[in-house]
Amino acid sequence: MGWLVSLAVLSALIFFHELGHYSAARFFGVYVEVFSIGFGKRLASFRLWNTEWRIAAIPLGGYVKMKGQEDLDPTAISNDTDSYNSKAPWQRIVILLAGPAANFVLAFFLFLTIGFGNPQVLAPVVGNVVKDSPAFVAGIETNDTIRAINGLKVKTWEQMSNAIKASHGTLDITIERGNYLQHLSVTPELKEVENIFKEKVQRPIVGIGSAGVPMSLDLSFTETFVYAWDETYKASTLIFKSVQKLLTGDVPAKELGGAITIVKITADASESGWMAVFFFAALISVNLGVLNLLPIPALDGGHIMFNLYEMITRRAPSEAILMKLTIVGWGLLLGLMSLGLYNDINRLMQ
Repeated sequence: MGWLVSLAVLSALIFFHELGHYSAARFFGVYVEVFSIGFGKRLASFRLWNTEWRIAAIPLGGYVKMKGQEDLDPTAISNDTDSYNSKAPWQRIVILLAGPAANFVLAFFLFLTIGFGNPQVLAPVVGNVVKDSPAFVAGIETNDTIRAINGLKVKTWEQMSNAIKASHGTLDITIERGNYLQHLSVTPELKEVENIFKEKVQRPIVGIGSAGVPMSLDLSFTETFVYAWDETYKASTLIFKSVQKLLTGDVPAKELGGAITIVKITADASESGWMAVFFFAALISVNLGVLNLLPIPALDGGHIMFNLYEMITRRAPSEAILMKLTIVGWGLLLGLMSLGLYNDINRLMQ
């Protein structure tokens, strides 16, 4: 059942991405020939609004085929007034950006729905206290609840952790113990730790771990929108950094995941309830948006680069250059997909 949920989620995310392209194309008067969820053999289809809406056999992608645009043959253009090629470069860029933009908007609304559902987070309750650490020396104990740092209230473990990471010098930490508030002075020490990318970094720490106590975020109407915006921004930033670190080699290539990993994570999340499914769906939606903006000719980002070139130079790239770059782009894209699949299989075997 979990695998069916994950495929349904992935198909929905792809649908919204392609719907972004479709809507922008129709707005500018471009004829959309095919709207397909999946690749390969057509399983079912129907015609609506002069477009063939199709479900194909391989449900790990999708596409919108516009008149005058052919990814496999960029030289096959049409100069008809309802073709993609007849539109101004800025209009084509808007059409191309609309797909990734739809993914970011969808992620925002998924996080918004989570926010209205009072999401579970970790409470700022102390679990383990490392012996002889700054927290131990200051007198922080297991089961203490941290209420404020330097006078600023903290509601969650993440807020408290971020306040310590950004700290400089001694902290005034307000703790609750036995229904009484106490102020303790704690001076964090710089230590080498691993970040989420498994890099060694210097970070101020106080030497405490979470007790793992869950709490529900009781957000107001306005706070829910702020929560959705913050989560969308954090997810986008994280994925941009992840891609950057993969390209620079700071994160090893073996960490790259493919379609199997995406399906498995979503299937696992489905066993934890709708909120977990929505959360991972939002992350994957942001992921789709970011990856499609990469300047690879086979992706939206590559086409955007071609159109920017045309806007700046007042002429389109030559057919020979377009063909060569497209072949390189597809080679790079297929290579990345193959690497992700190889890593997925290795993880399953382990």
